[in-house]
Amino acid sequence: MAGRPLIGVSTYLESGARWGVWELEAALLPAGYPRLVQRAGALAAMLPPDGPEQAAATVARLDALVIAGGPDVEPVRYGAVTGPRTGPPARARDAWELALIDAALAAAVPLLGICRGMQLLNVALGGTLVQHLDQHAEHAGPPGVFGRHLVEPVPGTRYAGIVPEETSVPTFHHQAVDRLGSGLVASAHAKDGTVEAIEPSGPGGWVLGVQWHPEMGEDLRVMRALVAAAG
Repeated sequence: MAGRPLIGVSTYLESGARWGVWELEAALLPAGYPRLVQRAGALAAMLPPDGPEQAAATVARLDALVIAGGPDVEPVRYGAVTGPRTGPPARARDAWELALIDAALAAAVPLLGICRGMQLLNVALGGTLVQHLDQHAEHAGPPGVFGRHLVEPVPGTRYAGIVPEETSVPTFHHQAVDRLGSGLVASAHAKDGTVEAIEPSGPGGWVLGVQWHPEMGEDLRVMRALVAAAG
């Protein structure tokens, strides 16, 4: 395994995780994330939540960073009032993962945001979110089940260079990018126009956000591109 880049993936705390005879607080991550990193040829490091002041030191040990999917971003982070269909806040997680994103951007460490991770990337750069997409509801399955829909790349973007054709992707979300953050462009869309991928508009470090869940599919191209950038 020597020589493989080390890719950190953010995890989250659950107060009542159960295994065997135990029910304890645990730092969790769906197994699809580390498996995707490993299948793409890298080493996976699960990053337990920590104080935001530790983010720069954490990122400094990594070759790349993945911000995983999860609950809604608290709307106060982008200057909005919480809507009736937005989930409860995860304030400690928001603070930790925003600090990780800021540290990765500052250090030019390759960064991939997945679903919530893409939304947080947009918020970190001053963008806003749509808190609920009624017209996009068919893209998500019932609770606990991923749906699928088509994603069309924007020609000339980094994402289009990785996945040049329209693809069907695994998805589960009800929020999306509204106003793009500073320096970001949309690099893929759904059929209804929803922004499905974002990236910086100019040259610089490797940064990409995707709205779907590549860890739930078989297409390794996005993760392999991150691994190549990390190496």
